[in-house]
Amino acid sequence: MAQAPCHGPSPSVALPGHAPKVVLVGNPNVGKSAIFHALTGIYVEVSNYPGTTVDIASGRMDDLGIYDTPGVYGVSAFNEEERVARDMILEADIVVNVVDAAHLDRDLFLTQQILDMGFPAVVALNLMDEARANGLQIDVARLAEELGVEVIPTVAVRGEGIAELKEAIRRARRGRPTPEVASRLPEDLPQVDGVLWLEDDPQTCERIGRPGPGLREEMYRARRRRADEIAERVVSETQAGASLATRLSRWMLHPVGGLAFLALFLLLMYQVLGVWVAQDVVEVTEGVWMGEYYVPWMTGLVGRVVPVDSFLGQILVGEFGLLTMTVAYLVGLLLPLVLGFYLFLALAEDSGYLPRIAVLVDRLMNFVGLNGRAIIPTILGFGCVTMATVTTRLMGTQRERTIATFLLSLAIPCSAQLAVITVMLAPLGPAYLFTFVAVLLLVYGLAGVVLNRLLPGESSDLLIDLPPLRLPRIKNVLQKTFLKTKGFVSEAWIFFVIGALLISVMEQTGLLAALANGLAPITEGWLGLPREAAQAFIMGFVRRDFGAAGLFDLALNPHQVMVAVLTITLFTPCIASIMIMFKERGKRQGAAIWVADIFLAIFLGGLFNRILVW
Repeated sequence: MAQAPCHGPSPSVALPGHAPKVVLVGNPNVGKSAIFHALTGIYVEVSNYPGTTVDIASGRMDDLGIYDTPGVYGVSAFNEEERVARDMILEADIVVNVVDAAHLDRDLFLTQQILDMGFPAVVALNLMDEARANGLQIDVARLAEELGVEVIPTVAVRGEGIAELKEAIRRARRGRPTPEVASRLPEDLPQVDGVLWLEDDPQTCERIGRPGPGLREEMYRARRRRADEIAERVVSETQAGASLATRLSRWMLHPVGGLAFLALFLLLMYQVLGVWVAQDVVEVTEGVWMGEYYVPWMTGLVGRVVPVDSFLGQILVGEFGLLTMTVAYLVGLLLPLVLGFYLFLALAEDSGYLPRIAVLVDRLMNFVGLNGRAIIPTILGFGCVTMATVTTRLMGTQRERTIATFLLSLAIPCSAQLAVITVMLAPLGPAYLFTFVAVLLLVYGLAGVVLNRLLPGESSDLLIDLPPLRLPRIKNVLQKTFLKTKGFVSEAWIFFVIGALLISVMEQTGLLAALANGLAPITEGWLGLPREAAQAFIMGFVRRDFGAAGLFDLALNPHQVMVAVLTITLFTPCIASIMIMFKERGKRQGAAIWVADIFLAIFLGGLFNRILVW
């Protein structure tokens, strides 16, 4: 199995050029990635919220090439997901249309568009278990007759219907188009181009050199009517009525009940990560395993080869040693907390709770120029800001992407940095941790409000599907937690090594002390921190968590701890995040965000210091 990297392309395998292309197409969150995994054995992130897939994942089923596409509502090109999906769909030899059995009336619009375009198709009627749980019964045979293609009921995460789907793919045929669309198709164009031309698709009109006929709304209404009529004929309700999950979902969206549930969820996260993992577990992994066993053993081992107090010895096992501090922090301190965070994130994703948070906070996000969808990259940012910056593509406008990127880089600590901060704040008591969170929320809100007023344009409305609320699937949660944690470690270790090497060399050559002395007026005078804290901020350029780790060993009083963790959080994202930020937002805007982060971190950290003194 393989997994898409946090911020790289989706997994793929080498496919022969002549292999027929089978493209999975469907609305967001209908289970395409689960179908893809079942057909190919390749794991891509299976999440119970929209917007997981942005790139194309490719795999193989015998002699067929299988391609997973981002969730879309139509074969159009209005945002990044739709452009990626559209380009792949237009190259398809066979389309497997994955639909949500519990939302058939919504999903059949895309089904009908695929049939209108003349693609040989098969419909995978997925999530049948959730449709039954919601009291819905579907006449599969009549649905197949209405569409003119095979319809295979599936529950992809349990492998139900996959064998039948594999056989049906090889029998794929063209279905029944929407009558109003078929009657208007021009005879001198291929069917695919004809449908897109009827819908005034700008790229198609430009390519064929012919203006659109202005029939887009008419074609859409006709297709919508047909989809509604088919759904009405084949879907019926049983006596079961609304399930407990449906009633619980409504409660989670209620302004009072939803906030109470969110507060309970966050409190549970704090108790598990901030109290149990950060104190009890880390005391064993970092304090005992690393501190009492690994570090002395490694220091003694290296000492047999080179003197520990030599230049090379200090590089390897000194204060910032590659083989001591780097391994101790990464394995003993960061790994348990990162693992715990990704476990909670996987639970929120797989249960369907994450998009409900988006709906709940939509009005609040409007104040900072965003809509509730921005909560997805925000929460992902607590795992990896680099990954979250990539997912700002889910936002509807460039303006929203700029605001979201800036807020991520400024006020969202990644899981690795948050791990160190949690360890530093947890012994001081909940009041200090809640104060830290409150200040970050204040900075996040004020920065967003200012950007919302300064940048032209308005925030787009929240258009997001609510997936069914369900018990998390343990296998999926554990698999996702393991792969995300593995991805973090495989990506983070090299930056940790580079950072440790740079800092060790700077320390041994005296450059670190010189920089610390040069920054003393800011560090000591404005921030009220020890002069050595400047070294931590310098390390923060390499990795944010590396900078936080540099503060961990300083003897700071509670006042200084608060100032230090606030400043290092706001200071600057890591090198990987900066590179992605420049790629996503451009050099000029990326540089402006980077400089603004540094200025605001120093200014607000000093201001907070003055407030505490007063």
